[in-house]
Amino acid sequence: MRLRALATTAACGLALLFAAAPSASAAEGRFTYVYNDPSGAPHLGGLVDPPSGVCITLREVEHPWTTPAHSPRNDTDATAVVFSEANCEGDHFSLRPHGGHASERLKVRSVVFS
Repeated sequence: MRLRALATTAACGLALLFAAAPSASAAEGRFTYVYNDPSGAPHLGGLVDPPSGVCITLREVEHPWTTPAHSPRNDTDATAVVFSEANCEGDHFSLRPHGGHASERLKVRSVVFS
């Protein structure tokens, strides 16, 4: 009887071990972009070691009445997919890891890293 209880306990422990959620991962490095303040002056914004697999709306340009950010540069170790709208909606474009970038013609409001 003890052997059966021990086996059941061990099986449950292994099931919990394999069912545990994976640890959160992050893209290592920096992602930068240019945004304009209400007066039109340009500023450099950025994310350092952003989480992977999570949509990030750029706070400076999250509202539709603001001018979108532009000139994104991906110096992380993950692919960055940038979106023209908040909440990773609208048109999208992929930037390769370690230096992928785009010109000021690419308008950006959100990003997700793979």
